Amino acid sequence: MKTWGCSHNNSDGEYMAGQLAASGYKITDDPAEADLWLLNSCTVKNPAEDHFRNSIKKAQDQEKKVVVAGCVPQAQPRMDYLKGLSIIGVQQIDRVVEVVDEAVKGHSVRLLGQKKDGGRRLGGARLDLPKIRKNPLIEIISINTGCLNACTYCKTKHARGDLASYPIDELVERARQSFQEGVCEIWLTSEDTGAYGRDIGTDLPTLLWRLVEVIPEGAMLRLGMTNPPYILEHLEEMAKVLNHPRVYAFLHVPVQSASDSVLMDMKREYCIDDFTRVVDFLQERVPGVTIATDIICGFPGETEDDFQETIELVKRYKFPSLFINQFYPRPGTPAAKMEQVPAHVKKQRTKELSDLFRSYNPYDHKVGERQHVLVTEESFDAQHYVAHNKFYEQVLVPKRSEFKGKMIEVDIYEAGKHFLKGRPVEDSTPFTPSIAAPLEQGQVSGLSQVQTANGVRHPPSTSPGLTWSSGLDTEALKKLGIAVALAAAILALVIEKLC
Repeated sequence: MKTWGCSHNNSDGEYMAGQLAASGYKITDDPAEADLWLLNSCTVKNPAEDHFRNSIKKAQDQEKKVVVAGCVPQAQPRMDYLKGLSIIGVQQIDRVVEVVDEAVKGHSVRLLGQKKDGGRRLGGARLDLPKIRKNPLIEIISINTGCLNACTYCKTKHARGDLASYPIDELVERARQSFQEGVCEIWLTSEDTGAYGRDIGTDLPTLLWRLVEVIPEGAMLRLGMTNPPYILEHLEEMAKVLNHPRVYAFLHVPVQSASDSVLMDMKREYCIDDFTRVVDFLQERVPGVTIATDIICGFPGETEDDFQETIELVKRYKFPSLFINQFYPRPGTPAAKMEQVPAHVKKQRTKELSDLFRSYNPYDHKVGERQHVLVTEESFDAQHYVAHNKFYEQVLVPKRSEFKGKMIEVDIYEAGKHFLKGRPVEDSTPFTPSIAAPLEQGQVSGLSQVQTANGVRHPPSTSPGLTWSSGLDTEALKKLGIAVALAAAILALVIEKLC
């Protein structure tokens, strides 16, 4: 199984892997060993889709069965290279086992529908489904799907649709279950967390205050991306939440451009003054807050003056985390039909902005500080553990097993462009925020009798959740299973003909 894209997509991938493992499939890291490849795609940029398309061809060349999921097939199911492939829609991930079962038999099934309740669109599949966390210490929770915008460059809107939020009680229960499985960090994700609840009569601060109530001491919550328009009216409450000791003082607010003219062509529904108001307010009320942002270089119609406004914005705020994207026209979007900026100009602007970003060191002033950091993962070079401080700044610490999943106290002795290095304080004791032992790597979350991705069963965990049974072999269930399988096959054939 392979996933591209955002944390929302990664959460979907974790849920699909968990359901497949719970149903008896073995998940392997070796593509050559697999009978079937499940490819979970991202449609934000051309390169991600190119990797996805190439992976499909590679699987077919090796005569593997293929099931595709994610935003690409949801937005464009009729693409030539998807012909004959089984598809799991972004709101149908709870049916991944059905689709894989049929694909293994050589059938093509396409499930692309929306989930609704009384005519109202739902956030998606249930939150209490089995899942395999990529990191057993981190739970990714999608609080809503879709958004309220219609950005002219965005292909994700075609896949995820309009805003649909999960009820607060369901989200709180998912968080509570995660902590009971040893999680010590929660990421809230969606296409726009700031818009949460507008479709169900609530809002983001209300959700956050409810979640804070169930976060154990020492565990942390990280808020995902929010667009400026929907956070503006909640600034006071958001500042209070970000100051809470169990919430990272971190916010990802994409600006995309500092030119009002370009923002209007993007249909971003805010002006640059709205963005600066958000940043200035939070920097004043949440001392040390980390603001991450995104910028698109070379959007259609962007003039040199427009681009220089963006340069000046970055010089003003010196964002410690800046995602720089050269504009790629996505098929079917309004921006793809606009007059394009020449490729060499886009490339030059991307380089100029990247050079500016590399020119400053946002963390030098942190050297000498004593900080509490939460250790959650291993560094890419496998030489350190990765921790984060209150401001979600990456702190590298010694790779000692007793630190994993712990809140520790460190003295900062070195600063790089993207990280700090911390030396553990000798007389301090690591604090354990987890209220239960974390699941093992590959264990399935949400099951009373836990199974791993390779099929090995473990004793029942102490956490509540779904009960997994290894097949009650009664005659009635056999007949029911045959009937369901036949019905699914017939339905799949009908759907394929209609498509």
